[in-house]
Amino acid sequence: MRLFRALTYRPFALLWSGQTISRMGDSLYQIALAWWVLEKTGSAVAMGAVLIFSSVPMLLFLLIGGVVVDRLPRPRVMFASDLLRGLVVAIVALLAFQNLLQIWHIYAASIVFGLAEAFFRPAYSAIVPDIAPRETLTSANSLTSLSNEIAGIGGPAVGAAIVAAGGTSMAFVLDAISFFISAGCLAAILSMAPAENERRESSSVLRDMREGIGTVRASPWLWITIALAAFANITLAGPFSVTMPFLIKDHLHAGVGSLGLVYSAISLGSVLTAVWLGSRLRLRRRGIFTYGSWLVSALVMTAIGFSPLVIGVAAAAFICGAGLSIGNLIWVNTLQELVPANLLGRVSSIDNLGSLVFTPIGYGVAGWATDLIGPSSVFIVGGVITLCITMLGLTHPAVRTLD
Repeated sequence: MRLFRALTYRPFALLWSGQTISRMGDSLYQIALAWWVLEKTGSAVAMGAVLIFSSVPMLLFLLIGGVVVDRLPRPRVMFASDLLRGLVVAIVALLAFQNLLQIWHIYAASIVFGLAEAFFRPAYSAIVPDIAPRETLTSANSLTSLSNEIAGIGGPAVGAAIVAAGGTSMAFVLDAISFFISAGCLAAILSMAPAENERRESSSVLRDMREGIGTVRASPWLWITIALAAFANITLAGPFSVTMPFLIKDHLHAGVGSLGLVYSAISLGSVLTAVWLGSRLRLRRRGIFTYGSWLVSALVMTAIGFSPLVIGVAAAAFICGAGLSIGNLIWVNTLQELVPANLLGRVSSIDNLGSLVFTPIGYGVAGWATDLIGPSSVFIVGGVITLCITMLGLTHPAVRTLD
């Protein structure tokens, strides 16, 4: 199958295999961590603090991470990141086994995870075109999305079973092992990836940052999409992450099983999209295709607010997941093809920072709006605003003509 053709290249096969295992380990860790915090503190504020301690360092250091992955061999950066996170989780597991784990240990571990992610995230985006031929990029990116979504579907259930059988400590141990396995796979490709980004030792970090920002500013399709995504994440991510449980429980009067059905439908839509896109050899009219898929997602998000049935919400969530996945996969593929390799790490870090910078605000606004106007209205208003933001991007010719 064309979907799997990127796996015929050993460096990518090793990278993908290690990361698939690592992502499954992350899913186990997230479930175990949420359960441990609930049992230890009984506080939603404490769980929110864990997310803050991991997300803020990542956002603060993303630009520096982009510079580093364009200066140093990318496999080495990723290897160090996985090894560091594996050691931290191993310490957490050891403390948990000895009943010495405290909430401040989790906060400290979250800070380290956030810092490591600031370097790992742009490195992964930049290394794929280094180790996979251009004609296999759609396959490589689709496989990456596929492993993410499969971990998102199966990981929580497996993690819950492990916690029930062996406690949170066992899930922490398995996550640490997954990081070490991923680091081992990266160690195996250290000598395979090109070293052309080992350069400009005399160049300053600020100069490198300015070069990356200048590349984004010089490409309207880049900065327009990043800017619009920053605002769209306020109206799109917030409702799905914060408001959806209230829509299911308070508006539709359904239980947790229905909530799980809706979230699984989102992931299933993304999985099928990844399989479909991964089988395509060439993507054309990418600007129209990308924004068109986001328009569909915005329309369907509005429909969620009008649906009187859980099955209707699940069907809409499936379409929304598929639409968002199409746009995101084409976007990643476009970056890897059109941005010069020696700038890709910095551009990817700017993309991540710009797209995610307002997401915490979106969570807060969604919570406030859910209490004020009700969950169904949040989805309707959020969908309409997201639709307008996406249509605004299509008014620029650089977006419409992107091929």
